[in-house]
Amino acid sequence: MPAAATVPATAASAHADTPRSQRAARQQQRLARRFLSLDDFEPAAQRLLPRPLFGYVAGATETNASLHGNREAFAQWQFVPRVLVDVSAREQSVELFGRRYAAPFGIAPMGISALTAYRGDIVQARAAAQAGVPMVLSSSALIRMEDVLAAAPGTWFQAYLARDLNAGLALVDRVAKAGAEVLVITVDSAVVPNRENNARNGFKTPLRPDLRLVWDGLTHPRWALGTFLRTLVRHGMPHFENVEAGRGAPLVAKDVTRDFSGREHLDWNALKLMRQRWRGALVLKGISHPDDARRARELGADGVIVSNHGGRQLDGTVSPLHVLPAVAEAAGTMTVMADSGFRRGTDVLKALALGAKSVFIGRPMNHAAAIGGEAGVAHAIALLKAEIRADMGLLGVNHLAEVGPELLSRRQDRWLSTIPETLG
Repeated sequence: MPAAATVPATAASAHADTPRSQRAARQQQRLARRFLSLDDFEPAAQRLLPRPLFGYVAGATETNASLHGNREAFAQWQFVPRVLVDVSAREQSVELFGRRYAAPFGIAPMGISALTAYRGDIVQARAAAQAGVPMVLSSSALIRMEDVLAAAPGTWFQAYLARDLNAGLALVDRVAKAGAEVLVITVDSAVVPNRENNARNGFKTPLRPDLRLVWDGLTHPRWALGTFLRTLVRHGMPHFENVEAGRGAPLVAKDVTRDFSGREHLDWNALKLMRQRWRGALVLKGISHPDDARRARELGADGVIVSNHGGRQLDGTVSPLHVLPAVAEAAGTMTVMADSGFRRGTDVLKALALGAKSVFIGRPMNHAAAIGGEAGVAHAIALLKAEIRADMGLLGVNHLAEVGPELLSRRQDRWLSTIPETLG
């Protein structure tokens, strides 16, 4: 892997005066007037997308306890800023696995993004590359990893442990051949969770060609014409392209069922085989317990993402923010990152103060792509960069290395008195 290679930090190009770039600039201006924060994209996406699709992206499991807990966790920490500090030299770049990125956040892996936005995985990856931040392609994407990596070299790839280890190793070989340098393996999905929200919203993959699907198209014409039909006409029926070494199931099918079960028997030994096969940086996503971070370090992982899957797996799982200090201590020299619930620059800085080096953001980027395509994602990234820069100045720091636990205080509100301290 190149040593400290630098990812381009701006979207400027030698062809900034082309009609296409001028249209993009006008679109950016319109987005800037309408969307002032990442949260602004969600209600707009809800109006645009059919109910099953929006529910799939926005929902979680059972009571949504973890989903809500992720946001509540940020309110439980307050800043203790320094003043009268010269903050004119603020700089928010971060080095991850030999590459320097322009900001301490990236785009989390999200399945079927090409169904919520036209060529969704590619527009997210391109916007991330242009902005100089990492993007993780989901194994449940509807666009081939080779096509995404060709459009945005440097994109990371996310996989699950396969039921058949030989099939998993074959997928690892394909990821390496495609040119990915970072492999993220999600490890918190041993069994299928109870996502009753999907059933309530009528979401299931593959989609069934029935009257419900037709009605969704008729009642959401912008999505139907601009994303669904446009994809069918230009690229044919989408398939799940990256679950295995070969092509997966089609998106719309009458008699096909995707089987997510069969991972119950997988353990650290299975991961050890994948570590031996994969020569690039290996990251485990879904770590919550410090002992698992220690095990990952002993196995030879290069990094971990502290995550409860955005509240989409075991309902009631602790928020990453509460366990970050303990996981960071157990991780040793591994790179510690986090996801689940991040929306603001202040959220990012709180995670960095508690031990993370970078964070990943999912749902808002999906919503931004649905609303504005590549320009929407670029605007979302720019918003968060600007927030972090301003927040660093208000916090009294110039570099991310200065952001530590001494700049945080845990709230002592009476209603929070029963919340346990961080695991240690």
